Parts: sequence; C-alpha cells; structure tokens
Amino acid sequence: MEHTKIAIIGSGPAGYTAGIYAARADMHPTLFAGEQAGGQLMWTTDVENFPGFPEGILGPQLMDTMRKQAERFGTTVHAKNIAKVDFSARPFKLWSSADKDAAEPTLVADAVILSLGAQSIMLGVPGETEFMGRGVSTCAVCDAAFYRGKRTYVIGGGDSAMEDTLALTKFADSVGVAHRRDAFKASKIMQERVLKNAKVTPLWNTVVKEIRGDDVVKEIVVETDGKEEILPADGVFIAIGHKPMSELVAQTVALDEHGYIVTRQSVTKQGVEHAQAALSDAGIVAFPSMTSVEGVFAAGDCVDIRYKQAITAAGQGCSAALDAERWLESQE
Repeated sequence: MEHTKIAIIGSGPAGYTAGIYAARADMHPTLFAGEQAGGQLMWTTDVENFPGFPEGILGPQLMDTMRKQAERFGTTVHAKNIAKVDFSARPFKLWSSADKDAAEPTLVADAVILSLGAQSIMLGVPGETEFMGRGVSTCAVCDAAFYRGKRTYVIGGGDSAMEDTLALTKFADSVGVAHRRDAFKASKIMQERVLKNAKVTPLWNTVVKEIRGDDVVKEIVVETDGKEEILPADGVFIAIGHKPMSELVAQTVALDEHGYIVTRQSVTKQGVEHAQAALSDAGIVAFPSMTSVEGVFAAGDCVDIRYKQAITAAGQGCSAALDAERWLESQE
C-alpha cells in the first residue's frame, strides 16, 4: 500500500499549484490528476489574464506547463480518478476507480488537499460542445475582450448572467440576454444595471435550440413563445450556473447548500462560522483552507462560489499546500 504525506485529488490550477508548493517543501506529494486532467482550462483557447504570459497562452498549454513544473519539484502525478475516500481516521484512505471495490486502499495520506474543480452547467443543445472555445464560452470575464465589436448573447437570468452581460458591454457591439422566463431572477440592482445599458437587448421567454457555424459560431436558433428564429451571432456565453465536483466527498466534509466545499475562508455564513471556531488567542484563523475534517484541505473552484478564475484557484492551491505543510508540522 502506497503512503504519502500529502495527497492532492484533482488537477487544474489549484491542484498543480498545490503540488508545486508541497513538493518544494519536501513533502513528496502524490497528485491524482484524473483521466481527463487539467480542469476547465482544457476547454479554453487563449488565456490572456493569467500573469506572466503577456502574449497569452492556450489553456491546455498552461495546464501542461503547470503539471511539468509540479513534477520537476517532485510531485508524483497519476492519471487516475479517485472514486472513494475514508476520512474517518488518519492516515486517510483513498481508492482509485480501478480499486474502489478492494478492501485495501490505493493510497493512504497524512493530509489531503481537495482540488476537485467545478463544471459549468450546459444547455444540452447541438453545437455548444463543438464550438466551445470557438465562439461558445462559459466565462465572459475571461473572454469578453475577444469579442470587441461583435454580436454576442448571454444565456441565463441570474446574477452570473448579469455579470457576464456587463463584462461584454465593455467590448461587444451588442449583447442579447436570452432568458426562458419573462423576468430575470438576478438581484434587483444587477437587473437595473443591465436593462439600462443601451447595448443590451433582453430576449424574454426565449430558449436556445441550437448553435451553428463553420470554424466559429455564426448564428443561433432560438425559440420565443413557441416561434423559432435564427439570429446572427459571434459569441454565445452560457451563464446558467456552475456545479462543484464535490460528490466524492459529499458524505465526508461539510458542503454548503449549493454543493461547494466549506473551508474556514469560504465567503458564506458556514465559512464564517468555521473561521470563528478556529480563531487563535491572537485572533487569527488557523489553517484557513481546512475543511470540516481536520487534515483535509480544499482549494479552487470546488470551494470558490464567487471568482472562479484560474489565478484565484492557483492562489488557493498555494494556500492549501502551505496550510497542509504547517498543519503536519504541528502534529509532530
């Protein structure tokens, strides 16, 4: 049975950064990247807002570079999924998909960092997968600058959709907001900001049926009040929500009402309660990235309900690795 000081479950910016920091601290971490490593950036073309790349970098290339950096310093990376965990006692037990029915775990670890990521909720219509990164996006904050002078559409009616819409109005010529109801469900102030913007056209009672194009998106098929229409489009931004990939640990660590893993730095009521319970005599929160299970830490989009950026995920991965290192030292 393999043993490691720190096991990292999940790749992406959070996981690989955690690997870099843990390896440089001589923790010899083991990282389970999954069979499809790299997270959501593997679906992204140009990344222009990650510091250090003034000309931008392809999402898959960034992830490959981060993985190589983690391996260079001594992180052992397995292209395996973790299918089962047991955090009831230390050392923690982890089973890969191939070993999930075995009595003996694949690996035991003194500490675990969860960087499970999240996935955008998709429409499930023809064209959205084929044109991902070629006119279809799930992050206007990331990609709006690519649509300067273009015709764009945001799909959704919540605060995320409003944020994406406002980001696009800084660059795009027009932003249609397609919502399946006759009123947005976003906060009133966000609705007001969107609806008073001259570039925005709300499309009420409208659903997208198909996304079409050749090399890039050219048009969308929508249905409004039962009537189909073809609209020219350069960009389609799907903003109907994100789903944290927390099913693996749903029965073992505390989650919030939306399924995000709660840590002592979560920007929610539960996170504040966890932080208050962990205050030192000096008024400092101990090990902010720790979950409800002592010795289990979390980072990235499985925690982050607000920002969902590669750079914030990387920062959280750094924090989790430093917390895990210092927590392990405190146990000696």
